[in-house]
Amino acid sequence: MSEREIAFYFDFLSPYAYVAWKEIHALAARTNATVSPRPTLLAALLADGKTRGPAEIPKKRVYVFKDAFRSAKLLGHPFALPRTHPWNPLLSLRIAGLAVGATQQNAVIDALFAASWGGGQVALDDPEELTAWLEAAGLPGEALVHDAQSSVAKERLRTSTEGAIARGVFGVPSMCVGGEVFWGFDAFGHLERYLRGEDPLSEHDVATWATLASSAARRLEG
Repeated sequence: MSEREIAFYFDFLSPYAYVAWKEIHALAARTNATVSPRPTLLAALLADGKTRGPAEIPKKRVYVFKDAFRSAKLLGHPFALPRTHPWNPLLSLRIAGLAVGATQQNAVIDALFAASWGGGQVALDDPEELTAWLEAAGLPGEALVHDAQSSVAKERLRTSTEGAIARGVFGVPSMCVGGEVFWGFDAFGHLERYLRGEDPLSEHDVATWATLASSAARRLEG
C-alpha cells in the first residue's frame, strides 16, 4: 500500500479535535499514511454552512463535553475543562499554522491541545500565558507568539480555512484523503477502512444518493 496524506483540519475549540489529534498518528502509522495538520477556524466553517456550533446549543454543549470526556478517558488521555469555552482561537490557530517544520509544528500543536483540553487550563487567547506555556514545553514561545501576530500568519490561517471549505469540510475535526472527507473522531473507523482499501461505499452509491429526490422540506425559523 502506497503512502497517503491525511489532511487533518482542526480548531482548538473542539474537544473531539483534541482526542482525534491524540489518536491520528497511530492510525496513520497503521495505514502507511502521513498526517498534515491544517489549522482551521471553526467559526468560518459554521458561517459558510449557515449553522451553529455545538457550544451554541445548550443541550449539545453538555453532551459533547460528556462524550469527549468518556472517549479521552477510555483511550487513556488526560482530559479537563478549559477555563472558559468558547474562547477566541485565532492566536493559537495562527501559532499552529506557522511555517516551522513538521517536527516543531507537531510539538506546538501537542502543547496547545495540552494547554486547552489536557489539563493546562491556559488561556489560548492570552499572549503572555501562551508564551510562558510554550517556553515551559521547550518551545520558542516568545518568537512563536510574536510571529503569529504577523500578516503572514493571518494569511496562512485564512488560506488554510478557505482550503478546508473548498474541500467540502464543514466541521472539526475533519480528515481528508484525496476527495473524501471524514468528519469527527467517530469517523476514524471509516477513515482507516478507506485507507486500507476496504471502504464499503461505492461511487454508484454516492451517485445514487446525489440524485435522490426529496418529498418534504422543513421550514427553518429565524
